[in-house]
Amino acid sequence: MCRGTNANVATIFALTLPIVIGAAGFGVETSYWYYNSLKLQATADAAAFAGALEQISGSDKPAIIAAATQSAATNGLGSGTIVVNTPPASGPNTAKKAVEVIVGQNLDRMFTAIFTQAQVPEHARAVALITDASKACMRALDPTASQAVLFSGNTTVKVIGCSVMANSIAPDAIKLQGSAGLQVDCLISAGGVSLSNPVTTVCAAPITQALPAADPFADLPAPAASNPCQNDNKATLSPGTYCSGMTLKGNVTLSPGVYVVQGDFKINANAAIIGSGVTIFMSGSSTVSMNGNASVKLSAPTSGTYSGVLFYGDRTGNSASSTFNGTADSLLTGAIYFSKQQVNYLGNFSGNSGCTQVVANTIQWSGSTTVNQDCTSLGMRDIPAAQSVALVE
Repeated sequence: MCRGTNANVATIFALTLPIVIGAAGFGVETSYWYYNSLKLQATADAAAFAGALEQISGSDKPAIIAAATQSAATNGLGSGTIVVNTPPASGPNTAKKAVEVIVGQNLDRMFTAIFTQAQVPEHARAVALITDASKACMRALDPTASQAVLFSGNTTVKVIGCSVMANSIAPDAIKLQGSAGLQVDCLISAGGVSLSNPVTTVCAAPITQALPAADPFADLPAPAASNPCQNDNKATLSPGTYCSGMTLKGNVTLSPGVYVVQGDFKINANAAIIGSGVTIFMSGSSTVSMNGNASVKLSAPTSGTYSGVLFYGDRTGNSASSTFNGTADSLLTGAIYFSKQQVNYLGNFSGNSGCTQVVANTIQWSGSTTVNQDCTSLGMRDIPAAQSVALVE
């Protein structure tokens, strides 16, 4: 009787052993799958974040995809799949500046392979949203320059409704020296700031170690030169190509349109220069020089390709320096954009209602003036300052 009972127990144990092992294995594998799902989500999060940082730097879509893909590979995606969408293809952020990453992996089975050989598919999705913390009226693009934005002399500058930003990682990327005074929404630097005097700001303190911001005019096409060459020795000038530069003296009116200047643009002392709907493109490394005794009243177009852009320095040029000066009644309404040059802003003037923007490699400001950001009615675009990245999905 005992022998029969033992035999039955052995038989039952033998029959149930695979189930017991399978159940235990399923528990172990469930934990393994859960761990991998967390790891895969972390990979998606990091890849979306990396792609968003690449987008902030001004890179195009292929570079954004490459940055996200490289991040996923570094974080162990291996032979898994990755899809990168910017903007996202689904969800609540499809119309926003964001990067969506969807990653997938097929996991091999271990203990549960006694039931099926099919791999276990896992997917994870992440969306990194880019938000603009503020707007800028002045931005220096140089990534390393000391004193990339410098306020000096007896200048008193009021920057209303916007910030001053430097992409430079130098400890004195934004510098206020001498008796210069500054009122601004915020000072934002990828490096640090150096202030000889207190600065009045809306933000609690200058923002340092910020993320660099992309060139806001990187998408602006360079105008093509045209024939024949124009003559600058007239009282009224027409748009076109000025092959020997432009030297303006006396009373001169610039008709609306795009001026391609191949050579330096000079405004002599006591000149009176006016023009509306004007974009002046400085070809190559050509520079601008305005005499402090000249009266200059120029404004950018309010629509079209070059809407809001008054001076445009060639992005293919070499390092140079342009100087903007004028009498107290001068008005430069629009953006002054020189990504490869230093802009020296010396005059006690800005634009109509304070609407002047300066985006340059470096900026030196020693004029006393008021600059305003509420300029969309004049065709000027908003310039994002500090940007932030957050995982939102």
